[in-house]
Amino acid sequence: MAEVMLAVTPFHGHVAPMAVVAGAFAAAGHRVRVYTGAAHAAAFEAAGAEVVRWQAAPDFDEHDLAATFPDLGTGTGLGQLMRNIEQLFIRTGAAQCRDLLAAYEARPWDVLVAESTSLGAAFAADRTATPWVTVCLTPLTLLDPGTPPPGFGIPPARGALGHARDRLLIGALRVLTRRLQRAHESERALAGLPPDGRTFDEACYSPELVCASGIAELDVPRPDTGRVRYVGALSTAPPDAPSAPRERPLPEWWPELLAHERPVVHVTQGTQHLEPRDLVAPAFGALGRQEVLLVATTGRADEPGFPFPAPPNARIAGFVPHAELLPHVDVMITNGGWGGILAALSDGVPLVVAGGDADKPEAAARVGRSGAGIDLRTGRPSPRAVLRAYRTIAADPAYTANAQRLARLLRAHDGPREVVELTTALMTNAADPA
Repeated sequence: MAEVMLAVTPFHGHVAPMAVVAGAFAAAGHRVRVYTGAAHAAAFEAAGAEVVRWQAAPDFDEHDLAATFPDLGTGTGLGQLMRNIEQLFIRTGAAQCRDLLAAYEARPWDVLVAESTSLGAAFAADRTATPWVTVCLTPLTLLDPGTPPPGFGIPPARGALGHARDRLLIGALRVLTRRLQRAHESERALAGLPPDGRTFDEACYSPELVCASGIAELDVPRPDTGRVRYVGALSTAPPDAPSAPRERPLPEWWPELLAHERPVVHVTQGTQHLEPRDLVAPAFGALGRQEVLLVATTGRADEPGFPFPAPPNARIAGFVPHAELLPHVDVMITNGGWGGILAALSDGVPLVVAGGDADKPEAAARVGRSGAGIDLRTGRPSPRAVLRAYRTIAADPAYTANAQRLARLLRAHDGPREVVELTTALMTNAADPA
C-alpha cells in the first residue's frame, strides 16, 4: 500500500475524471488523499479518499469566480483568457504549495498525482523531491520537437514554410504570454524554489510521467520520449465495469427519448464559461424545425432551463449521465470540452465542435483531423453553420465510421487502472533505480 496524494483544481470538469482515478487508487489498496476545493469533497469521499481542502489557496465557486477573484472580470476573448490563467492557475500556485507541504509534513506521501492545471503540485513535488505524475485532462499541449505551437489548433508543419510558420507563432506566443511567465517565476520564488528555466506552460507537466487522456490517434505526431502514455477516456468505464450509482434521477422526458424513432442530437455548452447563446441558441435555431429530437443540457443542476425559448422538439435538463445518454445519440454538438468529446467518441458518436477559447480550439481541430466530426472553427457559430455541419454528418456515413473506429481504440483502455499501474511502476523505479 502506498500513500497517494492527488491534486485537483476545483472545477467540475476536472473533478469528475479525477474522482474516478481516486477510486481506482483506493480499489487497488492504496491510501488516498485528494487536495481540492470544499464543494467537491463529497465526490472524492465517495471514491474512498480523504480530502485535504484548499486553505492557504483561495477556494472558489467556479460559477461565481468574481466572489473570490474580484479583479478577474467577466469578458471573453484572449485578454480574459490570460487573466483567467494568471489569477486562477498561476497566482494560486505558491499558496497551493503551502497547503500541500502542510499535508506532507502531517503525513508524507509516496507519490503526487496531479492534473495538469495544478501548478502548486509541481512546486510541492520539487520541494519534497517525491515522484510526480501528471494526469492531462485536456488535449496534450507539450511543445515537443516537430509539434505545432499549442493554442492555435493548427496541423503539424510540412516543409520549410511550415516550420517557419511554427517558429513565428512560437515567438508570438512567448511575447503574448510574457506576463504569465513573469507570474510563474514570481510564484515559484514565493514557493521557495530557484528559477529552473522552464516556461509556465511546461511547468505543470511532470518530467517523469504524463498520463494523457485520449489516444495517439487524436493527438499530433510526437517523438517517443517515454514519459507520455495515453490512457483513453478517464471518465468512461470499460464495458465490463460495474455501473456507478446514479447521482441524480433521469429527467421526466426520458421514456420519450427511449421510444423516439427520429435521430437524437445532443447539444452541450459544457460546464464552464456557460453562455448558452454562444452554441445552444444557434443549435436550437438550426435544428428546431428538423426531424430530430434535441437533448440539451445546461451544465448546472440548479439551472434546468435556458434564458431563451426552446423549440418544440427540444428536451432540456441540467445534467444527464453520458453513460446513459450517449448510446441513444446520433450526433453531439459541443463547445469542445475534452472529457465530453472523449465520452462521445467512446460511444462512436460523431461530433460538431464549436471550440472558442482555452484548450477548445485544439480539441475541435483534433476532432476535425480525425474525420469523426466537423470543426466549426469558432465558439459562436451561426445557425446556418450548425445546420450545414449536422446535415453533412447525417449524409456521410464516414463520420460515424471514423467515430466508431476511434471508439474501439478508446474502449481498449481502462484509463483509471492504467494511471494506477503506471504510477505504481514509477514508484517502484524510484525506490529501486537499479
